Amino acid sequence: MATRTDAPTRREQILKEAARLFAERGFHGVGVDEIGAAVGISGPGLYRHFPGKDAMLAELLVGISDSLLTGAKWRLAEADGAAGSGAGGPGAVLDSLIEGHIDFALDDRPLITLHDRELDRLRDADRKMVRQLQRQYVELWVGVLREVYPALAEPAARSAVHSVFGLLNSTPHLGRPGSLPGRAVTASLLHRMARGAFAAVGEA
Repeated sequence: MATRTDAPTRREQILKEAARLFAERGFHGVGVDEIGAAVGISGPGLYRHFPGKDAMLAELLVGISDSLLTGAKWRLAEADGAAGSGAGGPGAVLDSLIEGHIDFALDDRPLITLHDRELDRLRDADRKMVRQLQRQYVELWVGVLREVYPALAEPAARSAVHSVFGLLNSTPHLGRPGSLPGRAVTASLLHRMARGAFAAVGEA
């Protein structure tokens, strides 16, 4: 998957700082002026980009769910191309999905906290959109997992996927970033644990 190298837009900077502040102090504990100060503009200046904090929260939570699904679809499409050339296989696809989710879990930890604490603050339409995107993401994983373990029943596969998401999304509780053993080591550990959990269910 191509890595974006251009500088973040002002809108992206605002969202990043809003996510960090919301995660640290709660949605209602952060004012517009504080978000503006974090990106070097006045609070009222934020309204040129967002109508308010509610819109920022919605874009953050809908956006990350959409990003995860889009990334997973891209990984499946890439795997299909590799399979056509005789490379890869279901196990490689599963590894790729795990890697993608680990990238999210390690690089976007504030969004995990935000989702856990603030999802219910979204408008009904936005919350339903998040749930819809999440269901599609889960079902994509379920399909791949059952290709790796064909004897695994669909309900068990779905439960296993949710359980592994719980494992991977535990990163906000692992301590401060500096207290972890390093990104590469942590990513490798999470990957092995996720694969082990799937194997425990699929090979039972």
